[in-house]
Amino acid sequence: MPKTKFTLPGLSEETAAKVVAILQDRLVSYSDLHLTLKHVHWNVVGPNFIAVHEMIDPQVDAVRLFADAAAERIAALGASPKGTPGAIVSGRTWDDYGLGRDTVQHHLEALDKVYDGVIESNRKEMDELEDLDLVTQDMLIEHTEALEQFHWFIRAHLENAAGAIPA
Repeated sequence: MPKTKFTLPGLSEETAAKVVAILQDRLVSYSDLHLTLKHVHWNVVGPNFIAVHEMIDPQVDAVRLFADAAAERIAALGASPKGTPGAIVSGRTWDDYGLGRDTVQHHLEALDKVYDGVIESNRKEMDELEDLDLVTQDMLIEHTEALEQFHWFIRAHLENAAGAIPA
């Protein structure tokens, strides 16, 4: 298949290639996150099960849309988004989510760490985009705002009366 020979007006092909690499990383991260969230939705048990079960689905839907936005931006930049299972697995730099059927507490503790990683990565990429492409940076800012709210929902379940999240 021939390589596309265009990018967006005002961006050099070199800049576009850097932005595509960032977006591909986000596509991998978002695809992994939305599948992990759905896995938690199916496997969470115990007290507060229904609250967490129902809290997770809107997160799944939103993160799936983030993946779609990243992929469509890659295509608009003249590249081919790689969203196959193999591309997602090979693009990961973290371990697979380790819990199966488990309690609300255990899943939320694990999700807290997952959200930490995704948000931290987004913030790093937002900084890198500052000098590359403000439109893509704006997209990641919007995604990160929502991810931070979802993370807060997770942490609110973990937080104790003193306002701390037990280690």
